[in-house]
Amino acid sequence: MISRLRHKLGLSQTAFGHEVHSSAMGVSRWERGAQEPPSHSYIELGNLAGDPDCWFFWGRAGLRSEDLMRAIPKLRSRFPESGVHNFQMVHAGATGKNVEKAQLVAIPLLKLVAATNGEKGDNMPILREAPVESILAAPKEWCPNPNSTYSLRVRGNSMTPLIYDSYILIVDSSQTDRPKLDGKIVIAWHKDVGLTVSRFRRYDHTEVLHPENREYGSITLDRKNKWKIIARVLWWIGRAP
Repeated sequence: MISRLRHKLGLSQTAFGHEVHSSAMGVSRWERGAQEPPSHSYIELGNLAGDPDCWFFWGRAGLRSEDLMRAIPKLRSRFPESGVHNFQMVHAGATGKNVEKAQLVAIPLLKLVAATNGEKGDNMPILREAPVESILAAPKEWCPNPNSTYSLRVRGNSMTPLIYDSYILIVDSSQTDRPKLDGKIVIAWHKDVGLTVSRFRRYDHTEVLHPENREYGSITLDRKNKWKIIARVLWWIGRAP
């Protein structure tokens, strides 16, 4: 399946590996059956393949079509009744009209915590290397770079009332260009603090991580403290009180 997908896309092993965060040697091992892709690579392969081949790759990562359709009920119309008879789908505000087909992206929920200012997060600067806890699903238009999109949990309350403790952040690790991130919420990393979620601001030659809650202090970034921006926060999920 992997070799077939690569040839379908017309990519060399090097170019294909770049798309799924692997080396050409790694792709070669997968295609020869000498090594199995890790779960996060299966998710990326599914996102790259699209419907219907995505289900094969996502299935290898432990994701079932039922999981995605529970997350986004309107997609039930894409699948035959025989594939969904084990549960009931309820459409909020259903009008009986045909629902437009949508494309889904599988987002790995990583076993990682990003802390808010004043707390300590997990020390993992390369998101794609983190273990996967579960998988979320979202419309493709919510994820401009699917193979660089991950989710992780929040610890702390310095981002309230915008983001609360235990919320889930969906982030894009390809968006790290600091001039383009002014005013955006980002995930930053420091070897002594770990992963931190905060609002990134630039003032002339000064860069600062600002909390939303002004009762907490800001963090000034400079060459000495060696902070690294590793992702932009796209959106987040939280339970209602």
